[in-house]
Amino acid sequence: MSTDRTDGPRPGAEEAVVTQGKLWPRERGRKSGRGLITSVEGIPALSLDAISSVAYGPQAMLVVLATAGAGALAKIEPITVVIVVLLVILVFSYRQVIEAYPDGGGCYAVSKANLGPRASHVAAASLVVDYVLTVAVSIAAGVAALVSAFPSLSPDSLWLSLAILGLLTALNLRGIATSARTFLLPTLVFIVGIYAVIIAGLARSHPAAGSGVHPFTVPKTAAALGILLLLKAFAAGSSALTGIEAIANDVPAFREPKARRAMRTEVLLGCILGSMLLGLAFLTVRFHIGPSAKQTVLSQITGASIGRGAVYYVVDLATTFILALAANTSFGGLPVLASLLARDSLVPHVFGLRADRPVYRYGVVSLAVLAAVLLVAVNADTNALIPLYAIGVFTGFTLSQTGLVRHWRRERPQRWWAKAALNGTGAAMTAAATVIFLTTKFTSGAWVVVIAIPALLVLFSRIARYYADVGRELGTNRVPGEPRAEKSLVVVAVSGVSRMTEFALSTALSLSDEVVAVSVQFDDDRAEALQAAWDRWRPGVRLDVLRSPSRSIVTPMVGYLGSPEVRAHHQVLVLIPEVEPRKWRHQLLQNQRGVILANVLRRRAYVNVLRVPFRLTQD
Repeated sequence: MSTDRTDGPRPGAEEAVVTQGKLWPRERGRKSGRGLITSVEGIPALSLDAISSVAYGPQAMLVVLATAGAGALAKIEPITVVIVVLLVILVFSYRQVIEAYPDGGGCYAVSKANLGPRASHVAAASLVVDYVLTVAVSIAAGVAALVSAFPSLSPDSLWLSLAILGLLTALNLRGIATSARTFLLPTLVFIVGIYAVIIAGLARSHPAAGSGVHPFTVPKTAAALGILLLLKAFAAGSSALTGIEAIANDVPAFREPKARRAMRTEVLLGCILGSMLLGLAFLTVRFHIGPSAKQTVLSQITGASIGRGAVYYVVDLATTFILALAANTSFGGLPVLASLLARDSLVPHVFGLRADRPVYRYGVVSLAVLAAVLLVAVNADTNALIPLYAIGVFTGFTLSQTGLVRHWRRERPQRWWAKAALNGTGAAMTAAATVIFLTTKFTSGAWVVVIAIPALLVLFSRIARYYADVGRELGTNRVPGEPRAEKSLVVVAVSGVSRMTEFALSTALSLSDEVVAVSVQFDDDRAEALQAAWDRWRPGVRLDVLRSPSRSIVTPMVGYLGSPEVRAHHQVLVLIPEVEPRKWRHQLLQNQRGVILANVLRRRAYVNVLRVPFRLTQD
């Protein structure tokens, strides 16, 4: 009776492989939750991008409104209310995404299931662009805030940005749980600090003494604003919503029950971000704060609420730190997205590989490299990056909302029309914001995104075509013929008589009954000495010695393998033994003839090549 069976996977059970009747875990430690995050840890791991946006979202609105005069600044309150309404819609929408698509992928998964492959490719390309920009913008903004406090660091802005990027990369290569726990304390300090600012500001009717805030003089009659200006301010303030989708993109990073924990984190993020935006908008109007070239809006509100004491500097430094670490959101989202794209053969399959820790290392490293290139290209200048920001993520918002409308119409669960109406409203609002972003920021740099997304679509298409061609060549979709034994020859490349030669011949004889040893020698004396040593050893394998006056090992070997005697065999395997040193640094001391020979033979000879390591074990 066969024992190669299991009782079936339990919900949430770790992946496993059945071999010879035993169940071997594919990823040790996953069942216990090692390397995975809790609902609270999801905030520093996947939500810093959204939370840190309170440092620039309100300011972006004020910059637009200020163009209509000081009287227009009060409009930040109703615009913020509309943005928070959109935030609520997005939070509930992404809770639905998490529940329906618990494997992660966010708008990519929704678009793929409901809008078709082309829409899903656009969603994926938009998210890739947004993730890379999020890393670059967040780090550059954090360094800019630090330089504002310490101007002497200005010449080193780029190097500071790259150093922070390197630190984040190293932490995320150890696992998202490591980064989440590392960033939990500064995230808590920032959140508590912002709430302290809001509460203290609500208790005041005027700015704190010595705050350095110079309120704008607001006319009694507020300025009449055009609809286009209001829409532009709404779009600018909506940049505070970037990062909402990251939790839905990385549901597998949570502990069991994954979907429930991720939905809790989504709601927690919505509550924190919404209350902060409303509180800061109210204080902006109360203290008549406007945009300044010397201070950020958040800095002015902080000073007006609590003065310029120790708490002010704690909040300011926490803001700097959180802005720099907001890039961690992308490190949690893009590698998982890349793994899903690899599963669909849209990016190289290597992006779907994980090490012992639940980390997609190739995705983490690729994100770091792309962000580093971008930072170097703009010299870590935030102003050069901001025009590119948020377009990608709002495109994803629109596609995911539209996809959910089709999902509810197809599934028709109880009260499906209410859910579809909610998602349809969200799709209309995010689509409007996307159009406004593109039209108002196109000449300021948004054209780069317009080019980058189609370029990624072409790349996805080319990679998918390559894998389809390889699949047809391999015959992966049809049953192969019956395997049969064929006349085969193993050619062992040797340089002398040694234990490594014995090991190589033993390996070759285990593979075939017909084995021949071949050695390339540069002079007669060494050739005769090798033949004499071989005759004394008598291993039972014929030795063919090839002469090479030109001191090349490649040309004689290629000629030998092309001879009629060798080509008469259906299968020819060239076995190349190599020394594998005990320590990696000793690899530089080994000659690289085996590597060179193997690479050349694969290209020029119709043979299979096998490099066999002879491991050194003695100290």
